Amino acid sequence: MHIVVCIKQVPDSAQIRVHPVTNTIMRQGVPAIVNPYDLFSLEEALRLKDRFGGRVTVLTMGPPQAEAALRKCVSFGADEAILVTDRAFAGADTLATSYALAAAIRKIGENEAVDLVFCGKQTIDGDTAQVGPGIAKRLELQLLTYVSQVDDLDLAQRAIRVQRRAEGGVQVLQTTLPCLITMLEGTNEMRFASMDNMFRAARAEVRVWNREQAGIEDVARIGLKGSPTVVSKVFAPKAKEQKAEMIETESDQPRDIALTVVGKLFTQHAKLRGGLAKKLA
Repeated sequence: MHIVVCIKQVPDSAQIRVHPVTNTIMRQGVPAIVNPYDLFSLEEALRLKDRFGGRVTVLTMGPPQAEAALRKCVSFGADEAILVTDRAFAGADTLATSYALAAAIRKIGENEAVDLVFCGKQTIDGDTAQVGPGIAKRLELQLLTYVSQVDDLDLAQRAIRVQRRAEGGVQVLQTTLPCLITMLEGTNEMRFASMDNMFRAARAEVRVWNREQAGIEDVARIGLKGSPTVVSKVFAPKAKEQKAEMIETESDQPRDIALTVVGKLFTQHAKLRGGLAKKLA
């Protein structure tokens, strides 16, 4: 079994700042990390490898410094790492990114067939959740999104059964391999890197592909040329001018506190009380 996990090196969103004058993201001095959502997918891929054997290849598209993120994944237990990097990829949106990654996965499959592709639900810098489905569409793979659990994998029958989180509850879905899975956050816990894997990651040879080596022929579909998305403005939300209001109650009983708060809300928002009365009637 061969599993490909797509990861991305992203700036740590907890330390990102927005310039007060230009309203652009200030990335200087912000540390880069592996996209947290991708780690759930990597852990699930490694668990399947532990159960059924096989190989796990981690793949990313990005600048040369993204090699550090790939080595981090190797330290967790991935077998091989591939970095797709080229100046022609600069400015790529989700459409161009999915095209480049799909071409790279297709190239990987020429040497060893790919059974499963894992992606994170989304990235913390883009939050679009479009790259995973875009890859599946381009490679004509069965798509399973927001997966919370892999119930069963039958390599002989080439079938997989998963649980998918939906608004109305949990869906149990079964499909055939190969397929692409986007894992939901909180579905597992990333393992610690062993000392042996950490040494292996430091010595590992990360394969670096440019656009030609990744099998990308049409340069009009990558980078800025292949990116129809335009970001017109980035801005920080305005601080709320209204301060929190302290409400004092004579009793510390939950019922009395709740009645006091509800009464205060109805006093300040008369329409809310009328709307609730109509619904209850």
